[in-house]
Amino acid sequence: MLRVGWGVDVHAFGGTRSLVLGGCPIPGAPAVEATSYGDVVAHSVTDARLGAANLGDMGTHFPSSDARFEGADSLDLLTRSVALAAGVGVRPVFVDVTILVQSVRIAPYRAAIGEGLARALGLGGSAVSVKATTTDRLGFIGHDEGIA
Repeated sequence: MLRVGWGVDVHAFGGTRSLVLGGCPIPGAPAVEATSYGDVVAHSVTDARLGAANLGDMGTHFPSSDARFEGADSLDLLTRSVALAAGVGVRPVFVDVTILVQSVRIAPYRAAIGEGLARALGLGGSAVSVKATTTDRLGFIGHDEGIA
């Protein structure tokens, strides 16, 4: 049976955590406010994996209120979500990610982001699509207040 999961994550800029997307550090980008790595890409895909398996969300399995997950590696949490989903017979076959951010250039890091996701998901690189867009200066993303 084919299942599709959907995941969304948002973090505000201005925190102390360096921006990491799909396990890839983004040098010179604004820092984010976050409990773990604040990796909106890995967090979104983790929620999508858990959702496709009908296993709840990240907060169910990796609550931010639990000190064990303070500073947790987002790709490790993604790998754990893949194992949880596999436990109920759901395995990833493809992932498509769109990063919404105004001023951070994603193109130079697109391949590294995709490679990090592919490793964590146990997929080949051709089974991971990474895209980015702006909001044309609309809303909190357009005003460089955060990333989704």
